[in-house]
Order: sequence, then C-alpha cells, then structure tokens
Amino acid sequence: MTVDTERTITVTVNGVPREATVPVRRLLSDALRHDLGLTGTHVGCEHGVCGACTVLVDGDPVRSCLMLAVQVDGHAVTTVEGLAAPDGTLHPVQEAFRECHALQCGFCTPGFLTTIAAELEKRDRSAGLTEEEVDEIVGGNLCRCTGYANIKKAVHHAAAAMKDAQ
Repeated sequence: MTVDTERTITVTVNGVPREATVPVRRLLSDALRHDLGLTGTHVGCEHGVCGACTVLVDGDPVRSCLMLAVQVDGHAVTTVEGLAAPDGTLHPVQEAFRECHALQCGFCTPGFLTTIAAELEKRDRSAGLTEEEVDEIVGGNLCRCTGYANIKKAVHHAAAAMKDAQ
C-alpha cells in the first residue's frame, strides 16, 4: 500500500482557475500564501480563533488555517485580493474601511473584509442593519489594535452603500 503525500488540486481563486500540486496536509492558508503567492491572507493564531486568515470558499467565510488545501479541490476561493472588481474598483466594504479609518496596523483587515463582505452579500440589502447584527458579523474576528468602533462604523457604511447601489 502506498500513501499519497502530494495531490494536484484545481481551484478557482479570485475568479482564475489555478492548479497546484500540494502536500496532502498543506493548510489552505499556506497554499494560498506560499504556493499561489497570495500573501493578502494573513495567518495570526493558527488555531482558527482570530479570523485573520478568513477567506471565502464558495462564498462562505472559512478559517484557512483550519482547512486543508485539498479540501477546496474543485471549489472557488476568494481572498482579500479578489474582493475588488477586475478594474480595481474597491468592494463597498473595502471602500468603507478606507472612508471610516477602520484600518490600524492592518494585520486583521483581510479577515474582517472577507467576513463582512460575505455576510453583507448574503443579507437582504433593503433591511436595516442593527447593532446586534454588526456585533454578530464582526464577533468572530479579533483586532489586536482594538479598532472595533471604526470597524463597526465601516460595516454600517458598507451596508448603506450596498443598499444604495441596488
């Protein structure tokens, strides 16, 4: 009996089909950063607690430090690099972070941006956004600079922009 130590995966990353041969135990975060050169995904705690490594798999936020790269074979992954439009227009959440000064050291920012973008994309844009919903959206991500006030302000700002764009 042989044990496969590597596997070739095909994954669509930020809208681009990619193929990589990865060790079967390679974390998705490491595959994105080291095999595909997408360093926007940050790795913080490596235990799925801080959320800095959050990416979207088929539109749902996942902790890439807890997922093996082989698990996304055949799926679509969106990293922070893929949030902006192909012409460079920022996603409303990215624009809101800029406008609301929701960036401090920036280490946690990719995880916040992907998480917030996914959650705002899923919800009814015509409905008002409550503070409780905002707390729920950002509650799984940690900002070691404690910049939560401006991050929460940016969530409201992005939701309003997305509602206006309907």
